[in-house]
Amino acid sequence: MGNFLTRFLFTSLLLIWFPGTVHADITLPKIFSDHMVLQQNSTIRVAGTADPEEKLTITFGQQKSTAQADAKGRWSTSIKTGNPGGPFELLIASESSETRVLVSDIMVGEVWICSGQSNMAWPTKKALNPEIEIEESKNYPNIRLFSVENSAISKPQSEFAKVKPWVCCSPESVEEFSATAYQFAKHLSKKIETPIGLINTSWGGTRCEAWTPESTLLADERYAEMLKIWAEKDEPTNRHRPANLYNGMINPLKGYSFRGVIWYQGESNVGRGAQYAHLFPTMIQSWRKELNQGDFPFYFVQLAPFRYRNQAPQALPEVWQAQLDTMKNMENVGMAVITDVGDIKDIHPKNKQEVGRRLALWALGDIYQKPEATDREPVSGPVFKDFSVKDNTIVLTFDHIAKGLKIRSPQTELTHFMISGDDEKFVPAEAIIQGNSVVVSSLKVPQPVAVRFGWEDTAEPNLINSVGLPASPFRTDDFKLLSEGVDH
Repeated sequence: MGNFLTRFLFTSLLLIWFPGTVHADITLPKIFSDHMVLQQNSTIRVAGTADPEEKLTITFGQQKSTAQADAKGRWSTSIKTGNPGGPFELLIASESSETRVLVSDIMVGEVWICSGQSNMAWPTKKALNPEIEIEESKNYPNIRLFSVENSAISKPQSEFAKVKPWVCCSPESVEEFSATAYQFAKHLSKKIETPIGLINTSWGGTRCEAWTPESTLLADERYAEMLKIWAEKDEPTNRHRPANLYNGMINPLKGYSFRGVIWYQGESNVGRGAQYAHLFPTMIQSWRKELNQGDFPFYFVQLAPFRYRNQAPQALPEVWQAQLDTMKNMENVGMAVITDVGDIKDIHPKNKQEVGRRLALWALGDIYQKPEATDREPVSGPVFKDFSVKDNTIVLTFDHIAKGLKIRSPQTELTHFMISGDDEKFVPAEAIIQGNSVVVSSLKVPQPVAVRFGWEDTAEPNLINSVGLPASPFRTDDFKLLSEGVDH
């Protein structure tokens, strides 16, 4: 009787203190928070929850729209962003109560997704010259940072499990943030006067297949064996499980407009280069399809030289070739080559400044600078184009040579070229720059048929173009790779 009386009196007091209906909070996705950046000149989906059937008014700048929650309390609308600028406010208010949500200090500019494994996740405090970089970050308040925390899950999610909300770039916020992503934005900001939003959704030690939607993998018989093996494992939240990272860390981005993606991954796929040659472009295509942003720019980092234990020296070059082919065969895809700024003793080279700058060169050249600009910087180092056999030599031609081919100082002779006959046995070769070509030969191979360049995992070759950007490792042949048939 006492408990009943207590509950009765408590309920009565609630009705006196808070008369009328108790309203639920209006919610927004976690990516909507103060200091956020919205992609300029785009349509952004705004969705969330409220009381069932509740009518809402949504105000953004001079725009005003309405939405009504369904029987389960779900609602959605869209807003148009217009030209760069800010700060703006986004207000979602109930028409029947005082319930409201206000998101402030919103900037409109350029939004980039930054993803991959540990070299993308690598924080500024562990990169080159951390004290200087952290201190100088206060000069870039219009760079905004958002971080998705690790989440591996077996079904596609509409919301992130956990995030670090948007913050302005500062010594406090940039310290733990991706060094590669921050350097990318810093170099962009020197050329474009536009707010930049970075969405860091990366996880160290992860594989490409984990970032690829399951529907895409199921539709391709080349991944059947890999999927079969995982189907037999009772590990639904394993970070390596195909699609798990896409489900938890990429799929929730649907409806959030962005300019493009920067990507730094592949170390965990070394040893499966032949598979990576189709898996990586498949992943890119799947993101473009699922995120419904068209063929957005996708710029990635070719892996740095490193001695991979328990792998043949050719295992990494086979991934390099897969990355090169992806860049050459897909639209709106660019590759930053970093064979000259790696560390063969450290899989996490510290010079993320140059990595970010080279990614930014692609964005500047493709998006932000007019193609006819006379001061337009080259976006890439030399990229193998074609070859021809002339007598006992092979003549190589290249794209992206800028004002010509060069040898990186202080060296005076080209390195890391190999040549073979039809026996497929490669030997070190002499290579000479002649005009805009490289002529390769060896007295040991009087009838050459193929050339390979930088074909070992510790290779730091010295062929560059006139602006100092290095050539990508490559092969001219289609001989069988060591990794063919290795698919998991």
